[in-house]
Amino acid sequence: MRAWSALALIAVGVAVAQAFGRFTYGVLLPAIRDDLGISNTVAGTISAVNVGGYLLGTLLVAWAASRVRLLELLRAGLALTAAGLVLAANAETPGILTVALLLTGVGGAAVWIPAPIIAADAMPPEHRSMAVGLMGSGIGLGIVFTGFISAYARTNYGDAGWSFVFGVDAVIACVALVGLLAIVRHRQGQRSSRGGFGGFGALRRMRGWLPLTLAYSAFGFMYLLIIGFLTTRLEDDSGWSASSAAYAFTLLGVAMVFGGPLSIWVTRRIGSRQTISAVFALWSVLTLVVLGGWTLPTLIAVAGLGLLFTSLPGLVTLYVVENIDGNDYGPAYSAITLAFGVAQTISPQVGGLIADLSGSFTWVFVLSSAVGVLGLVAARRLPREENSEVVEL
Repeated sequence: MRAWSALALIAVGVAVAQAFGRFTYGVLLPAIRDDLGISNTVAGTISAVNVGGYLLGTLLVAWAASRVRLLELLRAGLALTAAGLVLAANAETPGILTVALLLTGVGGAAVWIPAPIIAADAMPPEHRSMAVGLMGSGIGLGIVFTGFISAYARTNYGDAGWSFVFGVDAVIACVALVGLLAIVRHRQGQRSSRGGFGGFGALRRMRGWLPLTLAYSAFGFMYLLIIGFLTTRLEDDSGWSASSAAYAFTLLGVAMVFGGPLSIWVTRRIGSRQTISAVFALWSVLTLVVLGGWTLPTLIAVAGLGLLFTSLPGLVTLYVVENIDGNDYGPAYSAITLAFGVAQTISPQVGGLIADLSGSFTWVFVLSSAVGVLGLVAARRLPREENSEVVEL
């Protein structure tokens, strides 16, 4: 029971750090912009600070993983996220909100990087891989919760309701932090002393590190082109109503809950290389289906994209966990997360520019599909599994 309780608390911590600390702002953006009276440029800058904080956090974790135990990093990250959410709930100026989202960005990296290995180590060997997969489910649940609470707040409090949403998030974050401190434990061996800059020294000691890094970077670039512009594409280009587009995004979040566990179940049967390749191939196809705008095929494709969205991070994490020395995990996973973070930082700007130049989001989705093909090529370069039980297609 203690192991499952620890797993649940870590999953909630991941939801707090990622869904609340990083994605809530995007959901509340129109209300925040209108309530604070800021321009789209200022609103975009605040979002960029959050992403920049995530990159900064990744670098800090890569440095600290050779000096501080992973559990301490997880605790510090959740504490930073909770502090940022409390500050955001009480922010009355754009400057204060910017500082708050900088804290949640740094905290998000400090939670996400150590969480999978701590969750895996908390469980018996036969449940370790599923523990990694459930981390993505936490993010999906957090996004679904955020969508519902945001709708409630906007309906009852208008544009000023964004503070209420951050307040609810902050309360959950504080409760999760107390539970994490009280229950979650982690026995860690010797810390890596050869992490190298950004953790890449440790990462290069892992078999298949280069194609995995390229594949994860491709994912970082391609997923935000869809997640960030999905509702806008459906409303502006496909003629969907705002409520229908919001329903599609909620469906995306619901599907995210199941993506991690499902992908882990699949990878145990056909192997990491095959499963990662399948994720990229399916992504390239489903993004093109959304372009059609037909209701039923689009909803099916959106659900599929939600499954894939939480599948890939779990698969990459599991690959690192299973193919690197445990002492090198912290810096190595920080390094591959840094590459992913850089790619996702430039993705929205590129997508927005293409949309402005072309007058629609068609080529944005086509670009996401094309990058998915590049990710597929990188995934096919991963080493073949040596386990005889894995079916190589």
